[in-house]
Amino acid sequence: MKTNFRALLLASSTVLAFSGTAFALDGNDLLKKINESYKTQGAGLTADAVETNGSTVVFKGAAFSATTVGEQKFPLGDITFEDVEENNGGYHVGTAKFDDINFTEKQTTITVTDMYMKGVTIPAAANAGSIDGLLFYDEAHSGEVKVKVDGKDVVTLEETTATMNISEDKNEISFDMSATGFQADLSDVKDPASKEALEKLAIKSLAGQMSMEGTWEVASGKVDISDYTLELDDIGSLSLAFGFSGYTLDFIKSMQETVKAQAENPNKEQADQAAGLAMLGLAQQLSFVNAEISFTDDSISKRALDFAAEKQGMTSDQLAQTIKGMAPLMMAQLNLPELQNAVSAAVNAYVDDPKNFTISAAPENPVPFPMIIGAAMGAPNTLPTVLGVTVSAND
Repeated sequence: MKTNFRALLLASSTVLAFSGTAFALDGNDLLKKINESYKTQGAGLTADAVETNGSTVVFKGAAFSATTVGEQKFPLGDITFEDVEENNGGYHVGTAKFDDINFTEKQTTITVTDMYMKGVTIPAAANAGSIDGLLFYDEAHSGEVKVKVDGKDVVTLEETTATMNISEDKNEISFDMSATGFQADLSDVKDPASKEALEKLAIKSLAGQMSMEGTWEVASGKVDISDYTLELDDIGSLSLAFGFSGYTLDFIKSMQETVKAQAENPNKEQADQAAGLAMLGLAQQLSFVNAEISFTDDSISKRALDFAAEKQGMTSDQLAQTIKGMAPLMMAQLNLPELQNAVSAAVNAYVDDPKNFTISAAPENPVPFPMIIGAAMGAPNTLPTVLGVTVSAND
């Protein structure tokens, strides 16, 4: 009976030992899988050591490198991956936390705080054959970012947040990003002409925020950036929106293969030329859907007009009338009859009362990029018609 009991204990211990080995996370494999995803983008992640404890993996002394800029490395400190689970050969990470960064090179110091990512999905095999072969995250966040030169704050950013969401049928990915509390100090500008312009325009610093949102339809490859806005206090806001199609999984796979081949080619000049030709070929698969650029004034236009008038030895009213008179003449020289009247009317309205100015392009059907290039080279005056361009002000 005693012998049987000992055998049972030995068997139980063996089973538990093998079970622990079978289900233990492999932190080195996690690093390998992450690098497989980054490699197609010409980047990589290194670590001095990898520590695994239960569902937590820590990359000690991690550094990010971009092979496209001469193997330069950016130290990240420790990265802690919490709630890590194996996921069909890949991994799902609940939260990835980064050490605060304090990096100095020569006179420049960069500090970043409160960095983390949530809901990170790392594929088993990094490829664009399916959406499951791409790396995704639910949220990426950073707190205060500071760039100092000679000990003085030059650029600061309060907070940045980016999110991604995949539809249940995995056919659409929505994404958005916001960056708040942006500020750039311009008091140390040395160039005399630039310094004079900033003083006349009453711009001592740039402060504001940025936001972006859009979607990607996987099957059709349609990318729709519905809003990309930069708002600057006492200057104005610049908004962009654009869409194009053809950005399919096959297109992404071809791009990844091009980047990979470029990185692996020891002859940099030859690699760059081959990559350029490949990208030119890939561009032929894309089609233009729509675009819009709009500027909403926040007092900068009047100051700019006053400054320009002073430089010309004129009054603001005189310069305004000159601009309104020159607009139709310039449009006539460009041979764009479709836009001449619209542009003249928009310029007149904006100069008289600066509110907003918008240029839109919305063709009835998507226009292949090669057709746009051909029109630009052969008959540029037809582009406004091809792209459905309109111009308006103070809408």
